[in-house]
Order: sequence, then structure tokens, then C-alpha cells
Amino acid sequence: MALDKPYLDVPGTIIFDADQSRKGYWINQFCMSLMKAENRERFKANERAYLDEWQMTEEQKQAVMARDLNWCMRTGGNIYFLAKIGATDGKSFQQMAGSMTGMTEEEYRNMMVSGGRSVVGNRFLGENGDAQSQNQPQGSAGKKAN
Repeated sequence: MALDKPYLDVPGTIIFDADQSRKGYWINQFCMSLMKAENRERFKANERAYLDEWQMTEEQKQAVMARDLNWCMRTGGNIYFLAKIGATDGKSFQQMAGSMTGMTEEEYRNMMVSGGRSVVGNRFLGENGDAQSQNQPQGSAGKKAN
């Protein structure tokens, strides 16, 4: 019997629950391996070869190589583990969070200092708030050049 998960209706949010944990076990283990300097060096020297040492899905490997944190999270990655990838790349958590919204680091910082996203229009899927998929990505970093 499947559990009722009303929280799946929260726009712009991936809840890291038991199902996500099981799905993301290997991507999260890979991320934790980056805590060791020798593993970071091996990963930076040949990302694909290092990723192939882990029992990750091909989709998870592609998401890591693309540095698409939203994609990594959809495949089971936990943001606190995924932060190790950003640290390996010399990125701050603020830069990483901004990349997940399409905002520059400055735009993201300004949004958070101003109180973050409003809950208005963002309580349930189908509303028209700024976290809704139809309004993504936000910010100048997410805009495609013409």
C-alpha cells in the first residue's frame, strides 16, 4: 500500500523522504566521497571514470556532469550531500542555490535578504507564484541569450 504524500503538491520543492533516500543512495554516497581530497582530485581529473566507479544510474551521472542540482535532486540527491560537488568546484552554497532558481548569486542573495519567496501563489501546484514551474527559471542567469 502506497503512502499518502500530500507534500508532493508543493511547487518547486522536492521532499527528501524515504523513497528519495533509497533512489539516491549511490549519488549521495558519491557526494560524500568528495570529502576526501584524493577523491576530489580523482573526480576532477576524470569525472566520468570516477562516476563509473559508483552504482549510480546513467541519469544521475549525467545530472552530476551537467551540474544541474535540480536534476540531481529529482534523481534522489540530497542538497546537503550535493553541496560537496559545489565545494569541489569552488562554489559557495549561495551560488549553488542561486543556480537552482536561474538567479545570479546577487539576485538570490537579494531575494533571501528581502524575506525569500512569498507563499502567495506557491502553496499548491497550479497556482501562479514565482516557484511554480511555468514561472521558472527566474533571474537573469536563467534567461537564454538571444
